[in-house]
Amino acid sequence: MDFTPTQDQAAAAGLAAQIFGDLSTPERLAAAGTGTDTELWKALGSAGLPGAVEETGLLGLVLMLEEQGRTTAQVPFAASCVYGLLAVAGHGTAEQRERLLPGLRDGTEVATGAFPGQAGVRVDAVAAGEDGTGQGRLTGVVPWVPWLRDASWVLVAAADRSLWIVRTADAGCEPVELTAPWSAGRLVLDGTPAERLGGPGAYEDVLASARTAFAGLQAGVCAGSLARAVEYTNEREQFGRPLAAKQAVQLRAADAYMDTEAIRVTAYEAAWRRDETLPYASHALTAAWWASEAGRRVVHAGQHLHGGMGADLEHPVHRHFLWGRQLDAYLGCGAELLAELGEVIAVGEASGAEEAGATWARA
Repeated sequence: MDFTPTQDQAAAAGLAAQIFGDLSTPERLAAAGTGTDTELWKALGSAGLPGAVEETGLLGLVLMLEEQGRTTAQVPFAASCVYGLLAVAGHGTAEQRERLLPGLRDGTEVATGAFPGQAGVRVDAVAAGEDGTGQGRLTGVVPWVPWLRDASWVLVAAADRSLWIVRTADAGCEPVELTAPWSAGRLVLDGTPAERLGGPGAYEDVLASARTAFAGLQAGVCAGSLARAVEYTNEREQFGRPLAAKQAVQLRAADAYMDTEAIRVTAYEAAWRRDETLPYASHALTAAWWASEAGRRVVHAGQHLHGGMGADLEHPVHRHFLWGRQLDAYLGCGAELLAELGEVIAVGEASGAEEAGATWARA
């Protein structure tokens, strides 16, 4: 395996780092509250970064999401690219790709996903049988969906693991507050019209891709938290010496660094394997497990190493803590992921996601 970014991937990641670094300042983040930074989102769209994911693949997306995580930028980049652009590009019909992809590429439309794990609730499909047009109606409630209040449409996973596109204008959406300041909402479906996306294997592919992408985002969140802690402990002195000179501080930071690298490398591997159309279901679960378990440890360490400053809710490191804890349980907490991974290892890689990945690569 070779995780060396291609020229296009490196260029996209570099541009993302520049845009996020310039526009995601603590002052702008505070002003955004739980909403999207619309100026930043427009800048990303104008730079062509959402659309670049089609060329750079999932690994390219993971690299860009790392840069977002470093600054905890308030934009639905991960959700829209995974549940929207990659899902439609990989599993949509020619008509769906022609209709939906242009808006997702330039950021004028935002997509998100209602999948199991974040809420523990499945949506039941009503009249979901194919009628020749791929139309159906959905009924159910998902307590919270990330970035729902910004989304033009949401990709809903029904109880039978079929995928359905629902326009948010046709569904009920009630604002909810999460641990992280994402513009989330409660999705209410009551015979809501929907259109089918993809066939067998689509659910497994999109879920595995989402877990990989959000693991990459967590790697960036952890890297940003650790960088702030290193800077603080080098500047803060106690008894005439920097805190960073203390062995306990060094060991805590070293453990956090190793955890961050574990999240990053497992996310890279899962993304690379999908792009190469290799089996990756267990690798996506491994990346998600590290993002959950190690991610929680790292953001706690980052806050702890700030001492009393880490308890300040207005301090930038607190945002990393909130994002890290939100991502910790998103799409499955560590224990759930480990149980699922054990099942996958026991029965072997499911073919559906791998065939779906091959289909995406050929699209």
